[in-house]
Amino acid sequence: MTSPSSHAARVTAASALAFVALLATGCGTSVASTPGDSTDADAHRTTLQNCGREIVVDGAPEAVVGMHPSQTELLLRLGLADRLVGQAQATALALPDDVAALAADVPVLAGLTPPSREDLLAVEPDFVYSPTTYEFTAEQGFASIEQLEGAGASVYVATGGCFDRRMSGEVADLFIDLKNLGEIFAVQDAAAELITDAKADLAEIGTAIEDVDRLRVAEVYVEGTTMSAIGAGVEHDILTLAGADTVYSPDQPAFSDFFAATITPESLAAEQPDALVFSVHDDEHEAAVRAYLTSTFPDMPAVKEDRLIAVASADMFPGTLGNISVVRQIAEHLYPEKF
Repeated sequence: MTSPSSHAARVTAASALAFVALLATGCGTSVASTPGDSTDADAHRTTLQNCGREIVVDGAPEAVVGMHPSQTELLLRLGLADRLVGQAQATALALPDDVAALAADVPVLAGLTPPSREDLLAVEPDFVYSPTTYEFTAEQGFASIEQLEGAGASVYVATGGCFDRRMSGEVADLFIDLKNLGEIFAVQDAAAELITDAKADLAEIGTAIEDVDRLRVAEVYVEGTTMSAIGAGVEHDILTLAGADTVYSPDQPAFSDFFAATITPESLAAEQPDALVFSVHDDEHEAAVRAYLTSTFPDMPAVKEDRLIAVASADMFPGTLGNISVVRQIAEHLYPEKF
């Protein structure tokens, strides 16, 4: 089985950043809000547990940093564009067209990587929202959670982004994040609407595929000729919600301690999956992986039936609306006749 550090060392810089972020894990989160004076919408205190830490937020934050486009998008959709003082990893994923203009004037603190400690602290954030704990790795030159808290910022990590959640993460973890953000920023109605829409989308997909004869699906990550199987966490939940009979699953010994395991081409070929899902970080990566899979497994049903399904790595990040859209993307590829 591979480890986070050994796997990341084998991939390119951009790919490593995408995959390392997937290694970070999530925890359950609870929230309690104490309203203040009803004449001041921001005069409330929110106390919650996040990644084993207690966070106390006095008033709705006014200087917010989204540490990845997925988190920046959620903040924009909650109507918080005027509170953003920075966006990070901004070139890792394009914001959706309908919200991109809202972030046009938000300072970019870093392109493909999390911002340096100095650049993040320079914008004096009072709230930092991240997909994983990786973005706070001091050894990488990033500001640690403790340093940010010492500077007066509250730090919130997506529920799926803490280590004790990595193996059991679910798409529904996003709803915890939205509820918490709604409380923190006193935008409960906007958060509730996003939750309702996302749940309705998942329900629609579930209804469409409820009577299908489930195809056997394997999810892999390929860089060069090194291949890993993905068998646990939010990725597994995504496949299940999309109607897959998964080749790799959390109850298998290979995934008892880590959500990914290095596999050989021979072991994958022996499984004869009906479809292969693979995450990519750009068009060049997708083309390379598709060529590798096609040439290596010409007799596999997934290849012969043209069921090679590329998904954006960022859509697999914890706490992103991409988790919802990628469920639909995979389901539509597996069972096009149902949509």
